[in-house]
Amino acid sequence: MDNFEICLNFVLEAEGGYSDNPADPGNWTGGAVGAGELRGTKCGISAAAYPTLDIRNLTQPQINEVYLRDYFAPVRGEGLPFPLAMVAFDAAVNAGVHRSVIWLQQSAGVLTDGIFGDVTLKALNSGNALSLANDALAYRLDYYAGLQNWSIFGLGWARRILKLAQKIQH
Repeated sequence: MDNFEICLNFVLEAEGGYSDNPADPGNWTGGAVGAGELRGTKCGISAAAYPTLDIRNLTQPQINEVYLRDYFAPVRGEGLPFPLAMVAFDAAVNAGVHRSVIWLQQSAGVLTDGIFGDVTLKALNSGNALSLANDALAYRLDYYAGLQNWSIFGLGWARRILKLAQKIQH
């Protein structure tokens, strides 16, 4: 099993099936509660990110294609060791590619511009992968704790991060 399959399995389990919680801005085509149509999120593919997709009726091959093209490839998952690929991919799905890259860059001590270039890749591949992955998770948790909707979604985010931290230890 390659990095993508392993990472995808974790994300699909964490994201679950279809949800149309009206309190979640990601479920709205306009990206904010009450903005646009409430089309929901399926396996983490949200109406906010994909306002023209028929979210409810996405097939597994379509979901896999979106994840590989729009999340795994931009965080260069195949070029990273497992723990970093998993942390980068999950963060990209949950918070966006740009934010995921920033957390990786913070952990590697390189310029935090949110662009995953060769300098970032080299720094990540030169360090202790597990330590860098854990640092990226800590930056992620710190960021989430400062968000306005932490009181609504924080417990779920924290559980996901803890489960991910446990998963990358093996």
